[in-house]
Amino acid sequence: MKQIGVMIVDDSAVVRQVVADVLMRDPQIKVIAAVSDPVFALERLKTLSPDVIVLDVEMPRMDGITFLRRLMNERPTPVVMCSSLTEVGAATTLDALAAGAVAIVTKPKMGVKNFLLDAAADLVAQVKVAAAANVKRLMPTAKTDARPATLAPASAPAPGSAMKRTTERIVAIGTSTGGTQALEEVLKVLPKDAPGIIVVQHMPERFTAAFAQRLDKVCEVTVLEATTGARLLPGHVLIAPGGKHLMLKRSGAYYYADVLDGALVNRHKPSVDVLFRSVASCAGANALGIIMTGMGDDGARGMKEMRDSGSATLAQDEASCVVFGMPKEAIRMGGAQRVLPLNEIAGAILAYAAGL
Repeated sequence: MKQIGVMIVDDSAVVRQVVADVLMRDPQIKVIAAVSDPVFALERLKTLSPDVIVLDVEMPRMDGITFLRRLMNERPTPVVMCSSLTEVGAATTLDALAAGAVAIVTKPKMGVKNFLLDAAADLVAQVKVAAAANVKRLMPTAKTDARPATLAPASAPAPGSAMKRTTERIVAIGTSTGGTQALEEVLKVLPKDAPGIIVVQHMPERFTAAFAQRLDKVCEVTVLEATTGARLLPGHVLIAPGGKHLMLKRSGAYYYADVLDGALVNRHKPSVDVLFRSVASCAGANALGIIMTGMGDDGARGMKEMRDSGSATLAQDEASCVVFGMPKEAIRMGGAQRVLPLNEIAGAILAYAAGL
């Protein structure tokens, strides 16, 4: 099996050494370069072709985001970003994901060495995920207000009727690697009277609030980080907070969010399976379940439960996924009724809301 060649770009000599030691313990990974800033990295890239780059955000001479954008324009390469666990770090890392980074590894300002040693398994896993990613699907695309052809006027509910229908019809979405870009592509073309949507995106704690704010600025629908008791209303999207599970509950004719702590499920918190199982239990035939790009199988069993309960279900197709792990498993387990490319998912949501 070919080893995954990794380049580390970080201005801290301690971080470079610890990350290299952690990665080299895995026989499938080989560190082929470790440099102190992007200027040196660009020089080494003239002769090296790493499979994955582990990249810091804040560095001298050239910051990580500038380097990432240049890299994706000149020679697209899977990148794992190292970012600090701060609100500023979260916003910057979201910029990195929008610019084409595959995954995030968080680190504190202090005690970085011990933290990286404790997080060794996650770091190795993220590098392997990045190596398997379809990086072309992460390349930044020009922003446009035009809706895809699949969102023809006939598929949208008539004014006034959507409000009645969407108090009952809701949508649950689960996604992971590549999901930040995929969710934006879907949500930004939905109208204000779209059905209520509840989402689990695998993302570290403190990052989801910034992610929700980012989506809210570019979408007609209102996007919020979920809190316990928050109503799932038409034209609203609730995003699971990082480090917490999210469940859908029902009280009479109304759906609301329940945010809770607990053990990891499928190595994740929030877990798509936790959300989907709650939707199967309290919404059943009134729900549409969607599973999108991501590594692993989180959500596959929950989607099967949704389908068994009468929910409509669909999975993103392989060609449009950054990583075709979660959708593939949902299809294999019989949970997905339909398989669609990413650019048709928003149309499917509106068609479902209209009862088509």
